[in-house]
Amino acid sequence: MKVRKIGTVVVLALSAAWFPASAQQRAADGVTINDEGLPQYSTFSLCAVDPVTGQSGAGVTTRVPFVGRAVPHVRAGIGAVCTQASTMVEYGPRGLDLLAKGVEPQAALSQLLASDEQRESRQLALIDMKGRAAAHTGKQNGNWAGSRQGLNYTVQANIMVGPEVVEAVASTFEASAGTSMPLAERMILAMEAGQAKGGDRRWGNLQSAAIKIADPNDPGRGGDHITLAIEVGEHPEPVAELKRIYYTTGRRLGYRAFSRVEGADVIELKRMLHALGYWKSALAAFPGAPASTNTPQMQELRKTNPAAFEKAATEARQASAAYTRDYGTFDEETIAAVDKFRTDRSLNYQGNPPGLVDSRFVDALRTAFFAKTKQ
Repeated sequence: MKVRKIGTVVVLALSAAWFPASAQQRAADGVTINDEGLPQYSTFSLCAVDPVTGQSGAGVTTRVPFVGRAVPHVRAGIGAVCTQASTMVEYGPRGLDLLAKGVEPQAALSQLLASDEQRESRQLALIDMKGRAAAHTGKQNGNWAGSRQGLNYTVQANIMVGPEVVEAVASTFEASAGTSMPLAERMILAMEAGQAKGGDRRWGNLQSAAIKIADPNDPGRGGDHITLAIEVGEHPEPVAELKRIYYTTGRRLGYRAFSRVEGADVIELKRMLHALGYWKSALAAFPGAPASTNTPQMQELRKTNPAAFEKAATEARQASAAYTRDYGTFDEETIAAVDKFRTDRSLNYQGNPPGLVDSRFVDALRTAFFAKTKQ
């Protein structure tokens, strides 16, 4: 996992990011473009796959607006591509097409760049579902520029404050391997770590961030199998906003402080408390949620056998209601488990209501849970 560094004084002079504002060309959305009309997304990004779930993801942040429109590309069951610096957007779908044909990422890179006269101004990364990854950093990328590949990921950056950005992204992503944390969450936390090190060195510019996750087991919208797509087009803290949107819209544990409620976050709470021995320790294993009706198999059944689909859907709804009643309700037993956990970790404060699940509690519970479940 070697970090490769590119960048010279001459290169910096050529980078559009360093021209006076009056010399820059901008598209209607505020993105800097070069003489060829190509967007200039100097940035850091992360491509990753989860071989257990079959998901592939691409995440990115930069001090340029609307980065999600050009840099990250994913395809279910195929992999991910990030195309940046002097961004050739079509390298995203073309790279995924090559991976779909079984072309190994390094060979795909070579094919894409073979006849590209501007390849030294590009930065491009690919990863396939086998976890094989490759990245190209052109010699004309602004300092600091480089990449790092590891198990099931590749991180790449240009015009960074230094190599510590790439190192932070990589080490944070690696640290969450073997936990039950979803791929999207692992990627967002890794990007957050890179941003905390300084990220893109162009302080004061507009900022954006984006993440896309593809899942062959989720039909997504219109059969595109994109299970998650969040773009923060412009925000003073784009990665923090990306994280907030992810936790809030996914109703993930920690998006709210609550007591005596029911929902998916309560199920997640009980699952963690059970793993740590605070809730129903006699229960051998925490059960998974009942099968969804929104699967490729169920949708096919709806077309081929509507009566069988309606029967299966009714049974699924009944099972889901029972599951929520048993595992998604914040009942007295769970409140007692929360209060014991808080007591054991000195998190009780005067005026706390019974079963308070706030940010302090969630942070402590997540830390304990992932330490317990890390393989």
